Amino acid sequence: MDQIVEYFPIFLLIFCRMTSFFVVAPLFNMKGVPNTFKIGLGFFLSLIVFMTYGLKEQTVPMDAAYILYIFREVLIGLLMGYIVYLFMTIVQTAGALMDMQIGFAMSNVIDPMTGVSAPLLGNFKYMLLIMVFLSVNGHHYLLTALMDSYKWMPMSNELFSAIYNGSITEFLSRAVGNAFLLAMQVAAPLVIAMFLTDVGLGFLAKTAPQYNVFVIGIPLKLLLGLALLILVLPGLSAIFERLFAILFDNLEQLLGIVQQTASQ
Repeated sequence: MDQIVEYFPIFLLIFCRMTSFFVVAPLFNMKGVPNTFKIGLGFFLSLIVFMTYGLKEQTVPMDAAYILYIFREVLIGLLMGYIVYLFMTIVQTAGALMDMQIGFAMSNVIDPMTGVSAPLLGNFKYMLLIMVFLSVNGHHYLLTALMDSYKWMPMSNELFSAIYNGSITEFLSRAVGNAFLLAMQVAAPLVIAMFLTDVGLGFLAKTAPQYNVFVIGIPLKLLLGLALLILVLPGLSAIFERLFAILFDNLEQLLGIVQQTASQ
């Protein structure tokens, strides 16, 4: 009983980090994933981490500061899940930019995995991204990164200090900017092609005013956009693998910021 009283606070902190990650991280936060599965997976992962890291002469007193420890662990899990979610939604942002240029902006669909309205091409690319992510065992790498986060950010970490000195805020701002830039780069081929199509239609309107550009432009942009999308599809897997590399690199940077703050 004394050992249970001693080690239960440590296990609870680990469980808070695990479950908060599953609340935000893609794949695990989908509506099709039962909550019982998330809790059960978080419990067993917490048990593995507890048997590996939690028994190494660590003690957590059950006092008023324990509430802050719980809040810190939940915040760590949410930050890690948010970074994963941010770089997963790059393709949806790129798809929204493509839809705007092709003419699909008004035809948003309900994403059954998240339950929210999503752009047509963005939802299509997001499903491809998930399939590629699962095919390369990305979910295994996510779980491994979550479990190995205790090597970088143990329970006695300095997350609040990193937030106070602005390191976490600066990193998140830079990550959001990089994500939007990557979305622009993914959508660039089709967006530039549609821009050149608009320029050509503008010249047509000036040289041949008898043609109704609005009637011609809509089906023309639609056909060109779908044709370019078919040409771009074979190269999406390489783009997605590059996104995954950037994703895990940003996770490593997030963990390194807290570790660097603790060493100073």
